Amino acid sequence: MSSGRCPLQCHCSHSLNRRQFISHTAGLVAGSVLMHGTHAWSSEPMITRNPIRACGPASKYVPTLKAAFVRRKEEYGMLWPGAVYDGKAARTMYTQKLKDTAKKLGAKFELRSEPIYSLDEAEKWIAEAESEKVDGMVLVMLDRQKHSWPSAQKVAKCKIKSIIYSPLGTSFTTNTVHVADTPGCVVYSTNNFDQAAYGMKMLCAAAKMRRTRCVVIKGDKRSESILADTGIQMQVVPATTFIDYYNHTPDSKDIIAMADEYVHRARRTTGATRQDVINGVKSYYVAGKILETEQADAITMDCLGALGKLKVSLPCIAWSRMNDDGIPAVCEADYGAVASQIMTQYLFDRPGFQQDPVADTADDSIIGAHCSCPTKLNGFEAGPEPFDLLHHHGNRDAVPRTLWRIGHRVTSIDLLPGKGDGSKETDIPSQVLISAGSVLENMDVPPSGGCVVSVKVKFDGNQEVLSFPGFHQIFFYGDYKHEMKDFCQLCNFDAKIV
Repeated sequence: MSSGRCPLQCHCSHSLNRRQFISHTAGLVAGSVLMHGTHAWSSEPMITRNPIRACGPASKYVPTLKAAFVRRKEEYGMLWPGAVYDGKAARTMYTQKLKDTAKKLGAKFELRSEPIYSLDEAEKWIAEAESEKVDGMVLVMLDRQKHSWPSAQKVAKCKIKSIIYSPLGTSFTTNTVHVADTPGCVVYSTNNFDQAAYGMKMLCAAAKMRRTRCVVIKGDKRSESILADTGIQMQVVPATTFIDYYNHTPDSKDIIAMADEYVHRARRTTGATRQDVINGVKSYYVAGKILETEQADAITMDCLGALGKLKVSLPCIAWSRMNDDGIPAVCEADYGAVASQIMTQYLFDRPGFQQDPVADTADDSIIGAHCSCPTKLNGFEAGPEPFDLLHHHGNRDAVPRTLWRIGHRVTSIDLLPGKGDGSKETDIPSQVLISAGSVLENMDVPPSGGCVVSVKVKFDGNQEVLSFPGFHQIFFYGDYKHEMKDFCQLCNFDAKIV
């Protein structure tokens, strides 16, 4: 990946900055914050007894990829890449890298036994891939001459999503310009195989996304629909489904153990009681039952509409934990946010934070505010960031307030669903708004109003914050704006960096 900066490489301090410390201290002195306990934060992963699982088609699907090398059959000679280039060694090296990457991705992988030596062979290989309906094609350039780039152009324009990987010496810009902007194909011209590996990951992520089923809990009727050109199946079930499951779920040992771990691991607890945490955690196992019943991979809910007037706990902790576990969980039945969270998790192996954008004109920043934020911002295999336990901004239930690392790079994405499935010329592609910036501060709420998780980010560029586009954008660790733009090209979404 060319520009993505791994969050695990960041050495920013977990401690609060001086301004935050003074704010917290002043609140304590004034007696405005009730402290139920303060604990030492641990970076060790939290343990879930009998964790719930995604049960939908995407969770079971194995993506299929076909790959091939292309070159002249004769020696290179004077023509690029020239006699200095060891094509046999390159083929051996990239063969191993391709196979290792496919294994890591869990993909079914088929590499053509011999390089493509003619345009006729290229056409036959493409026809074979199309008839097999594979999920993606990877063409590795070992030559710049004769049929090599005409073969790449045919791969780029075929029906199957593709990655063209051109190690240095196998292309000029006069070659790559003809395929650079082709929808459904991404070209990487570099010796850095990480980009090709990310390309393979994009192919797998796109395949899984098209097979993802998301259960939508809202209203009083069942229905099914496909979310525009994403392929995501939105399966609506009545809100009473959740409420009935919740009311018939006892406070089990697993629920109590998870709740007590949250209470113990929280940096501090304000307002929320142990029973509030137990009530919130219960929704985690309720969601698991619904995922199993509906055979779904992801979940979203009209939380306030369904539960706002009931004593049933809002699922803020449950959604946070599901996202930590790699199960996309989205608030307020927001379809675009569902797609954005799915893309974040499938592409970058980390959860995102769905939020309401608030402008701060004092420093031209955006504050992402919501009451459900994951804690494993560094990735599913990493330990949690520090968090507090507070009441929801409605002064009820329990919310983990995750503390974001000051100075850390973050990406924001927001998919705005298009019209149609992308099969017709009159269809309108989904648009993805993409931004990258750095964390400035974790805002205290109170004294500010609004959602208790409020992270302030200074985004790159000159976008006017009062008209910052989109809503319920997904914030996540790392600068991945270019990688997201590539994924949009692969899926034929309209990418807009703001």
